[in-house]
Amino acid sequence: MHHFRYVGNKLYCEGVSVESLVKKYGTPLYIYSQRTLTEHFQKLDTALAPLDHLICFAMKSNSNQAVLRTLANLGGGFDIVSEGELRRAIAAGADPGKCVFAGVGKTEEEIEFALKKGVYSFNAESEPELQRINRIAARMKKIAPVAVRVNPNVDAHTHAKITTGTYENKFGIAIEQIEAVYARASKLKNLRLRGFQMHIGSQLTSVQPFEQAVKKVIPLVERLKKKHGLEFFSIGGGLGIVYNPALESGTAEWWQSAKAKSILTPALYAKRLVPLLKPLGLRILMEPGRFISGNAGILVTRIEYVKRTGKKNFLIVDAAMNDLIRPAFYEAYHEIVPVSRKNGTLISSDVVGPICESGDFFAKDRPLPKVGEGDHLALLSAGAYGFVMSSNYNTRSMAAEVLVSGNKSAVVRERQPVEAAWAGETVAPWQK
Repeated sequence: MHHFRYVGNKLYCEGVSVESLVKKYGTPLYIYSQRTLTEHFQKLDTALAPLDHLICFAMKSNSNQAVLRTLANLGGGFDIVSEGELRRAIAAGADPGKCVFAGVGKTEEEIEFALKKGVYSFNAESEPELQRINRIAARMKKIAPVAVRVNPNVDAHTHAKITTGTYENKFGIAIEQIEAVYARASKLKNLRLRGFQMHIGSQLTSVQPFEQAVKKVIPLVERLKKKHGLEFFSIGGGLGIVYNPALESGTAEWWQSAKAKSILTPALYAKRLVPLLKPLGLRILMEPGRFISGNAGILVTRIEYVKRTGKKNFLIVDAAMNDLIRPAFYEAYHEIVPVSRKNGTLISSDVVGPICESGDFFAKDRPLPKVGEGDHLALLSAGAYGFVMSSNYNTRSMAAEVLVSGNKSAVVRERQPVEAAWAGETVAPWQK
């Protein structure tokens, strides 16, 4: 569930009208619901309560300081993939001892910084990485906690660009090689084999791939625990969310419907996985991102022009692919609703941005209410992989971000001044 809904004909985030936020802060505008972030974290936390567990939010999905502080205050850890993310998490109040460092290309500087800060574990993706971590730890006279990421060769049946658990992907080490890798790593004197990690992909809407992967690796985990004294098993993230229809799925009534019974929920996830994991006697780490932040955010945009051609009705808006790239990059669906609800006939429309690319679109041939210049649209489920993937393409300022809690709201990122887009640039000396 989430806390974006219509009150009368006006779209609200918790107790604040979206229209009032647009009047105050302009568009494009990201709006996040703190209550939704909190409830989604707590649903997972409750579902995993029978296990010794730690939820490490995948902050690549949304790294705004206010979002991170919300989750840190709930006791959450963080799944990080760069030194920058670790620094950002610490700045938001995170405990480095609850952070796991993932990613296939960790630099020497990043490893050294993470060791200094005392991260819970490095999730290593290759033997050269294990050797590098060992070498740096030896130089620093430290013991580095590590887990090796297994590639279980399980098809997650998700988008090709967010599948990570098959041999076609760059992530992890083949399951057939893992025991030999752990055996060799155990001889590296400055490594502590603390855990075992896997992650098969993102936006999974069925429990079956998770169950298949866990069942496949459990015998391996049991052997590695016995041989090397492992403390934790990270089962990764990847829980999907409802993108269509997102607004309907936010209602309590919808969650009681037959349609909702097929949706992957924390309760269903735990029902199938907890009985498999509990006998291991290990701490279970989980690294969700989208599930916590995805439906907790929207992107609001203003209609600049309505352009009708012989074949199309174009709604040209002030947001663009530089603000939310998922539709252009993944052909992803985002439900689009008017900030002020309209009645009447639906019109098949393309919602497009002002960037000079044919791929700059948010929807094609989407039945939408009749709207006009100056009206505002909300793109739902934009809290994950939204602002974090934005850019200054076409020298466009990046959007402002607002956090709402009950009847309160605050800017948690100011709109970027356009001059900041080239603030670090200069001309060459010979051009002066």
